[in-house]
Amino acid sequence: GRGKEVVLVNPKITKFSKTKDLFEEGCLSFPKIYADVERPTSVQVEAQNLRGKKFKMTLDGFEARVFQHEYDHLDGVLFHDKMTDEVKATVQSELDSLIEAHPAGEPKGI
Repeated sequence: GRGKEVVLVNPKITKFSKTKDLFEEGCLSFPKIYADVERPTSVQVEAQNLRGKKFKMTLDGFEARVFQHEYDHLDGVLFHDKMTDEVKATVQSELDSLIEAHPAGEPKGI
């Protein structure tokens, strides 16, 4: 891919922009399910590099959205937890089908 790879050890979002936008998200944990999620358009992050040196960075736009989505996973928050009730209702049957297909939380075939 393009761009610079950055390693963030123990990242923490320290500031969220007041400006938010709505954008369709998906998640590899929930195949073929997409819905609108509102998120801040910018975040400030504090982290450490691989040598333990602390640093700050600001992420904007799509990078901020992707980071927040992945950061949520660290807190056990999934993208459907961020949906409004109205939006979640539009994908609830797909979520229910996924749960039904994997009742013990195990992939098929195991």
